Amino acid sequence: MIVGIIGSGGREHAICCKIKESSKTSKIFCIPGNAGTSNIAENINLNINDFKSIKDFCLKNEVELLIIGPEQPLVDGIVDYFTDTKIKVFGPNKIASQLEGSKIFTKKICKKYNIPTANFEIFENIDDTIEFLSNAEYPMVIKADGLAAGKGVYICKNYNDSLVAAKEIFGGKFGDAKNLLVEEFLAGEEMSYFIICDGKNYKFIGTAQDHKRIGEGDTGKNTGGMGCYSPSRLFSPELEKKINTKIIEPTLKAIKELGTIYRGFLYVGLMIKDQNPYLVEFNVRMGDPECQTILPLLNDDLVEIFINCCLGKLTKEKIILSEKKSICIVLCSKGYPDNFKRNVSIKGLNNLLLKKNEYIFHAGTKFENNKILASGGRVLNFVSVSNNFKTSREDLIKIIGDLKWDNGFFRRDIGYKVIDL
Repeated sequence: MIVGIIGSGGREHAICCKIKESSKTSKIFCIPGNAGTSNIAENINLNINDFKSIKDFCLKNEVELLIIGPEQPLVDGIVDYFTDTKIKVFGPNKIASQLEGSKIFTKKICKKYNIPTANFEIFENIDDTIEFLSNAEYPMVIKADGLAAGKGVYICKNYNDSLVAAKEIFGGKFGDAKNLLVEEFLAGEEMSYFIICDGKNYKFIGTAQDHKRIGEGDTGKNTGGMGCYSPSRLFSPELEKKINTKIIEPTLKAIKELGTIYRGFLYVGLMIKDQNPYLVEFNVRMGDPECQTILPLLNDDLVEIFINCCLGKLTKEKIILSEKKSICIVLCSKGYPDNFKRNVSIKGLNNLLLKKNEYIFHAGTKFENNKILASGGRVLNFVSVSNNFKTSREDLIKIIGDLKWDNGFFRRDIGYKVIDL
């Protein structure tokens, strides 16, 4: 089977590696890919938002399965664009993708279907927002409506914090976000919960805990993700049942009542308080770096899962995951998430010695003039699978140290909540 993958991050490299293991895979195209995917797939330099060029390429090269990695093409309707072809496209359609594309869309579903989530208010202009904020209770959470690459969320401790958030959102910091959401602050612990859905059936495919903050101890600015571990320490059969019955099943029912179906990964961002789940957000694709952390634990054939999902035949009783533990540390360019140098050479990467269950997934890299260059803020994902989070983290820190890349930085405390320091 000829498989295409859209995207260029660590998530797509991890997917690429996993589908390469399948006996069903004969060739992989990665659009546009990165330096890592170029070793196991053919990178195709197309814009992921140019649906016509992607479609023409897939038809010409007889792509049979197309996997959509990032959220933007999904929200813009790439799945719908391929409905007149025989190509199996893995991912939700445009209507269903609004679960991530619009936080307000999701909140309205929560209200209608009694899905547990933080209380909220919606605002369409800065004046009404400021009037509300001046009399509000703090702390609070302010979110830009629409896609913001994981960075459009503000935890506001006081009025001044909230004023900055409102001005940045309405000032265009997050593109065309015209509305914002003000939510009550939920105290608890975060957990990411993942399912895969074929339009009728859904299957659990792992939990994780992401570290979004730039600094040790989860301090500083939000990023796209500094590291991750799986499984979450909060996960239990009792909690799983609550998540499925209170959040996932009502959401899938809501999508069905909109006249469509949900097909693809569904990332459920949760706050767990007193052993009860509250929805924080949905993502309509695998998380990044959660994907890099979970897929190495997968014991099933990922291509087979994708095909069955596209055909509406995801009937297998369970997706089999290893009982081991996985941890990921993200190596970033100095200056991220603000200004950082691009096209900085990374030497010695191919000389690093990895154990059997250790992986390096490329994110913001490219291969040019026989050199691997750092082209993005989050550059490399170092992943280890073992029976012990602490051992894995220590091994990864050593590997990153052996790389001796002066232009990079990383968090040494990933997984601190499950590791005794």
